[in-house]
Amino acid sequence: MIDSGTFLAVVNPAAGGGRCRKMVGPALDRLRADGISLKVVETSAPGRATSLVRDAYAQGYRKFIAVGGDGTSYEVVNGLFPSETGGPATLAFLPLGTGNSFLRDFSDRGVEFAIEALLARRSLACDVLRLTHQDGVLHYINLLSMGFSADVATLRARRFSAWGEIGYQSSIFISLARFRRRPFPLRVDGEPKVDRRPCLFLTFSNSKFTGGTMMIAPKAEVSDGLIEYVRWGPIGRLGLIRNLPTLYDGTHINHPLAERRPAKRIDFQLDAPVDVMVDGEVLTLGCQSLDVLPAALNVVV
Repeated sequence: MIDSGTFLAVVNPAAGGGRCRKMVGPALDRLRADGISLKVVETSAPGRATSLVRDAYAQGYRKFIAVGGDGTSYEVVNGLFPSETGGPATLAFLPLGTGNSFLRDFSDRGVEFAIEALLARRSLACDVLRLTHQDGVLHYINLLSMGFSADVATLRARRFSAWGEIGYQSSIFISLARFRRRPFPLRVDGEPKVDRRPCLFLTFSNSKFTGGTMMIAPKAEVSDGLIEYVRWGPIGRLGLIRNLPTLYDGTHINHPLAERRPAKRIDFQLDAPVDVMVDGEVLTLGCQSLDVLPAALNVVV
């Protein structure tokens, strides 16, 4: 029988370019020394965390620690949903990966903050966003983006994944050279008109940050039962370059071509699958609809 107080720590040793593998031992030892009951499993391939968590939930585990970056958390969340039927699970974090955007809403102290939250048994209810697409359903707690931001992430993942910061900067440079501004037709909260205006990017957020420090959705709240929808219209190259710093302090939403609004549901009218970035993962999806599961997950923060 599973002890209801035991956390399943799902470790992605490859996170952070292998940094997680070096740091995870001392971090877990510290939790054990302070009375946190743990069982530890390691992922061995992309998607493995999802299957590990799904099996563990079926066995009776209800407390989990995502040990890695945003991608690890994303896989853990998708192991809990949509099969999560035995009451809300609890998700804690040990941010030992490259990007740890979700936790940034609560602190910039990373691992120390996450450990303190675990030891203090702090948690709050968190919404989970659900995307229905042509091939199934996925869930996330941070953000989904389309357009320029997804173009950069896709290019980096597919061509420059081993290049570190140079790869990221190269992806931005190439995406600026291509600079595609295009429509992503959608309908918000059942409004009669489909929005077909061209734009630079769209984001659908549950929390404020992406890429670790970029405050793409400054008005987002993780427990308000809403999708924070941010749209930046067809700004030009020079305009984007001049306004890049505003993406880090959230003031980009004040730009004349930007807008934001809370929503309960998005229905997409896309002609074909598109590249998206969801919680640090790059996918090509035929997006159909997006809605909210209010307070569906407890997060330790």
